[in-house]
Amino acid sequence: MGPDGGSIVNISSLAGLRASKGIAYVGTKWAVRGMTKTAARELGPRGIRVNSIHPGIILTPMLDAWSDEDLKTRTAQVPLGRAGLPEDVVHIVLFLLSDFSRYISGAEIAIDGGLSV
Repeated sequence: MGPDGGSIVNISSLAGLRASKGIAYVGTKWAVRGMTKTAARELGPRGIRVNSIHPGIILTPMLDAWSDEDLKTRTAQVPLGRAGLPEDVVHIVLFLLSDFSRYISGAEIAIDGGLSV
């Protein structure tokens, strides 16, 4: 794409798509949405695409603080019936960084097994 162009993928959270507990954490995740939209508009003329991803329950060390019962209860609410894996997130990021998404900018992609619907 010449000197201009490229792709930025901002990582937010499901907490950035719907209200939940934790004003500081949730507030920062909503801020990522606003920055993404603004950057997509401002950088678009330079051929730079900007999108955000919003992971839900993903099996990472962040969940180590949850009890097994809590994880089971929360995962039961996911329409696909399971927690996500890190590679579920990686595949979407790679897609957004690739030319396969060359006409996608300003998008918010939930990676949450349908939990946000």
